[in-house]
Amino acid sequence: MTLPNYGRMLRLADEFFSVRTDPEQLNVTPEMMDRMKRIHPATLSDYSTPDGPVVWILVIPTTRAVMERFLKKDISEPQLLDFTPMPGVYDALYLCSALVLPEYRKKGLAVKVANEAIASIRGDHPIRTLFYWEFSEEGRRLAEAVSRASGLPLRLRHRKV
Repeated sequence: MTLPNYGRMLRLADEFFSVRTDPEQLNVTPEMMDRMKRIHPATLSDYSTPDGPVVWILVIPTTRAVMERFLKKDISEPQLLDFTPMPGVYDALYLCSALVLPEYRKKGLAVKVANEAIASIRGDHPIRTLFYWEFSEEGRRLAEAVSRASGLPLRLRHRKV
């Protein structure tokens, strides 16, 4: 049985991110999800109600060297994941994506879920820096709020125009 929010979240992802037509973006397939979970179980986090997920957060721990290549636009999101060593010691964390159903926005849930994931990853790795790829004003505000709450500096990859 599929919960109603699950389908809504998938539609929201399709509407916001153009992963099917942009090879620079990570297409989160079941295989990619398995790889991310092997990097760290907290890479994929959510907040759910009885109707299913209302917040999905994706963060990817990696190395500073991989982060720098991504920020310089030398590599894409899929390559960021490919170049992240497994196993590894990770000192950078990519704030990859956040999806929140409209009626649950502006309640602090995305910041809460993201910071719980960060705390879990920091328990296993010496994360020193957060970074994100600018897609929207809401995403920028979320990344800044997560940075403030976690006490970690934030780096930015500008959106290609």
